[in-house]
Amino acid sequence: MSHTARLAELGIVIPEVVPPVAAYVPAVVTGRYVYTSGQLPMRDGAMIAEGLVGSDVDPEVAKDCARQSAINALAAAASVIGSLDRVTRVVKVVGFVASAPGFTAQPAVINGASELLLEIFGDAGRHARSAVGVSGLPINAPVEVEMVLEVAD
Repeated sequence: MSHTARLAELGIVIPEVVPPVAAYVPAVVTGRYVYTSGQLPMRDGAMIAEGLVGSDVDPEVAKDCARQSAINALAAAASVIGSLDRVTRVVKVVGFVASAPGFTAQPAVINGASELLLEIFGDAGRHARSAVGVSGLPINAPVEVEMVLEVAD
């Protein structure tokens, strides 16, 4: 089954690329790899939630934010490779979680992105990952996700 067909089966619509908020591009291709810029949890032009996870944002809401951020990263990748059917492997995911003092469940939050990638790509979605707690993110986002994908020629 193609990745496009799998997305349709899951009811996941890849949105238009979220415009950059600063001086960068959403994704870059070099060789057989796509590197996405960090993507925020924007859905239909608005942030899903704002603030620090563990105080302002419930961890389950933050997990949904990580999922949406991963969908947005896939949109960024598709914008430079044409079709997600070219993806042969998810190589690396880096997730940042704006964390309230004492919040240490960043891996559970970023599972929102990781679980999505496994749903879409199966074994090719298994990836290396970092889940990092930070004191704040751009425009008060609770989560930011970036990824590296390997693509077919």
